[in-house]
Amino acid sequence: MESNDMIWKTKLAAWLHDPAEKSLILFRDPTGHEQGTVRAMFDELFPGGLPKEIAREIRRADQWAAAADRPQFPRRETDGPYAEWAQVRFDREPVLIHPLSGEEIVIKEGFCEIEPEHLKAVSTHHFRSLICRNEDDTVDFRKTALTLWRFGPEKPAGGLGALWGLLPADTRTPDHTIWSHVDLTAAFASASYADTNRTPALLAVSFGPVQDFIAQSRSTSDLWAGSHLLSRLAWEGIKVVCTRLGPDAVIFPQLRGVPSVDYWLLHECRLDESLFKDLAWRKQKSDANPLFVAALPNRFVAIVPESMAEDLAKEVTTRVRAWASETAVNALESVLDNAGLENDGSLCCRRQVQDQMADFPEVNWASVPWSLVSENGGRLDASNLENAARAFYAPSEGKPGFLGSSGWKIFQSEISLDGAMFYRPNPGVLYPAVYDLLDRLAAAGKSLRPFKQLGQQGYRCSLCGEREWLAMDVRDLDIPPGERQDTIWAKLTDRRKAWNRKGEHLCAPCTLKRLWPSIFMSKEVREVMPDVNRYVVSTHTMALSTSLERWLHSKERKAVPTVLLGQMMDIKTSAALPRKLDRLLHDEDEQTKRFIKGLPVLLDEMRNGLIAPLPDERRQADDCLRSIEDKVKGLFGRKPEVYYSLMMMDGDRMGAWVSGTDPGLTLPYEQSWHRRIRDSVSRFPGNRALEEYLKTPRSASPARHMAISSALNAFALQMAPFAVEEIYKGKLLYAGGDDVLAMMCIDDVLHAMMALRLLYSGTFPEDDGGVVLRGLLNLPSEDVLKIRKGHVWLKTAGQSRLYRMMGRKATASVGVVVAHHMAPLGRVLRILRETEKRAKDRGGRDAFSITLLKRSGGAVEFTCPWFIGENLLDGFSAMEVIIELRDVLADADGLSRRSAYLIQDWVRGLPLPEQFGGAEDARDQYRLLLEKTLAHQFERQAGKNVKERVRTLAGEIASLAMAAKERGNADDPRVFIRDLVAVAEFLAREGRTDQTA
Repeated sequence: MESNDMIWKTKLAAWLHDPAEKSLILFRDPTGHEQGTVRAMFDELFPGGLPKEIAREIRRADQWAAAADRPQFPRRETDGPYAEWAQVRFDREPVLIHPLSGEEIVIKEGFCEIEPEHLKAVSTHHFRSLICRNEDDTVDFRKTALTLWRFGPEKPAGGLGALWGLLPADTRTPDHTIWSHVDLTAAFASASYADTNRTPALLAVSFGPVQDFIAQSRSTSDLWAGSHLLSRLAWEGIKVVCTRLGPDAVIFPQLRGVPSVDYWLLHECRLDESLFKDLAWRKQKSDANPLFVAALPNRFVAIVPESMAEDLAKEVTTRVRAWASETAVNALESVLDNAGLENDGSLCCRRQVQDQMADFPEVNWASVPWSLVSENGGRLDASNLENAARAFYAPSEGKPGFLGSSGWKIFQSEISLDGAMFYRPNPGVLYPAVYDLLDRLAAAGKSLRPFKQLGQQGYRCSLCGEREWLAMDVRDLDIPPGERQDTIWAKLTDRRKAWNRKGEHLCAPCTLKRLWPSIFMSKEVREVMPDVNRYVVSTHTMALSTSLERWLHSKERKAVPTVLLGQMMDIKTSAALPRKLDRLLHDEDEQTKRFIKGLPVLLDEMRNGLIAPLPDERRQADDCLRSIEDKVKGLFGRKPEVYYSLMMMDGDRMGAWVSGTDPGLTLPYEQSWHRRIRDSVSRFPGNRALEEYLKTPRSASPARHMAISSALNAFALQMAPFAVEEIYKGKLLYAGGDDVLAMMCIDDVLHAMMALRLLYSGTFPEDDGGVVLRGLLNLPSEDVLKIRKGHVWLKTAGQSRLYRMMGRKATASVGVVVAHHMAPLGRVLRILRETEKRAKDRGGRDAFSITLLKRSGGAVEFTCPWFIGENLLDGFSAMEVIIELRDVLADADGLSRRSAYLIQDWVRGLPLPEQFGGAEDARDQYRLLLEKTLAHQFERQAGKNVKERVRTLAGEIASLAMAAKERGNADDPRVFIRDLVAVAEFLAREGRTDQTA
């Protein structure tokens, strides 16, 4: 107990070694930055002084953390002050640099007017309020460390606002925060202190299967459940490390602010409940609650004591599998109970669950210790690390990975400048090499993993087709489909249709996935929020929502026919609506609410023969349905919408982002420096070592991994739900980091695609084009949402926060399928995965692809780059063009839809691009041909008020077609134009757009 307490003391002291306000008081406070918050907190927490062995570990950990995350700077003496030209006054020149894109953010408000004493007082008060004490008034070091880690970065009073969470660790390299630095220092210090040889190690653990487990779904509920269950399993494993070593030990993913981690802090670690009362997951009473977001990936990386790495990995494996098995047993018991069967321990299904869950999930781990690096005479010896890594590289490649890079050649020796030592390496600088070896070991482990053969003799699961379905008697497993009358699943179908479709028979993992929504709600969510409700929006409701919203917004809204309201009196349930549509009903009368929520159910039940004058006579039931549909058409003024869309988004090159090995995704060291440092260093030309150092690409670092993970957390937990369900009419099925699956109304899907792409990178035009784009996408005003230079400022529920996103270098691919609501979901999902893959494969990512599945047969496939130019800031967005074309086709006084059919005919007669040759001027000539011919066709079919508008559109479509060909998104510009026009025309058809909203 005492040694564990010392670990938490070490962690706490390391986390407090630098004050949060350091950048704001540096060079302004004559007493030094450590004489404010640090001194006050140390005096209160360690009144007898910090033990020397802890102080020694913190000093070394601070040096390692600094070397891992940023370059060292010149001192006039070994332990003297920094050279004057290498000093940056953040209060006078407040600049932040995006760690992934290098974008520079100049903070307009300076901080000269805020006195250092005030800053120190605010910070000290904030941190003191987070100290936790035992009943005898002694400090509870574990609770205090956890509380400070979680709530220290939350902005205090004092006018610091959103900047508090982004304050830099070093004013000279303001590309990583003080919080990431103290987290890393605490992780290094506690891992070293807890190890017998004072050596930390990197530990990576991954869980699977992932894609197959999620993809084996037959409903939108299954899709959510598969993703969320894997995220929950990952947390069970991560929790083992957090319990032993604290959440700061986990480098990737970042855990601060993740709802499941907050849940653990509150209910298992017993932190002060008042600290959590304003968090969204404590207030949301629907499945918009962040607890429902699958925010954690299937892999984590942590800094652990070398001597504990293997035991921790084994404990993670045991705990995750035990939790999965226990939860699967609970699922089986619920199935038996709801099927009206006794929970007899001798049932065959009990043994099946035990066997099928024995090795579920797959767990793979690898560990690399820093003991492979030694220091001899002030120089680093990485020969052992090099020998270990060499097995993963071809002999012809020379030294492996980072150890063969120009960066490591520079870092092996000191650089002097103007009489000052510029660089002195320590083992922390080898984080990229340690991580690279870890990554390769983990990959090798996956390919060589041992497994036990599971004998499966009978018929297999209806969902996955891999394992036997759960049966009461082993002899039942030989009964073929269609003849199973007295099984668990046949009985369950009669009693709980939501849990089991007719004919389905599931194995243990698929049973767990199917019942996970109910288990999660009853066992976990309702412990915190007893009245939370989960809702599943049907594909039919999503399609109808387009028509229902337009009717609500209509200036001359027709009254609901009495016969429709009368039919709804027999309906016992109401449809779950997209959240945006549901909010529109708040001020409506009860009759309108009943109609909006009842219409989808009424149409579905009539179609299924559940409501009809004479149920035995199908013809008369059909006549009744047609009569109701005619009345709905008369009410809406057009046929109700029957199409909806599924959207899948995935961040591009995520493996390269994390590894930091792609030159296009890394920054040179000089781009991480404050402009003052860059200007100062430029005064020393001719220093070859320095010049090479400036141009050296920064390799993977803990701060980089933390920045990526924090951005993905913000996107999954904040941006995706806000865009899909608050701005637009959609239902978020899952959002796990860079992965998003959502169901959308088709009048909103184009806008939602573009909005998610912009929010993911935090990119938005800052000129007049931004005003146009904001209006075109129906985005909220800048009082609610600002997107600039890799950051997003968002105000929700009266609270505002600044989020750092992935930056302008980050790209994402999106696939969308537009389908009839009665199309089999399994087929739609299969085509959706193919469509998203097409967006990535055709032209090297950063594109979107749309598939139209027409009820009449046939499909249209359209793939397009997001932007003309490097990004939105360099050109224009393809989505703007498509939305504009859709809107002008939908406008009664705009462009005739007949033009769409004529263009699809006309385009076949154009010459091939190859007939113009391959020269640059030939390309321009061909583009001009496309533009002029397209403009001619548009103008012939356009109203007089839109002729200039369609001429501009013709030029933009021609440019898009040529760009798509050059990037590989399309082979033939003529086919590209044909499909683009087909997509716009289909979405512009009657009932597809809302011009009055």
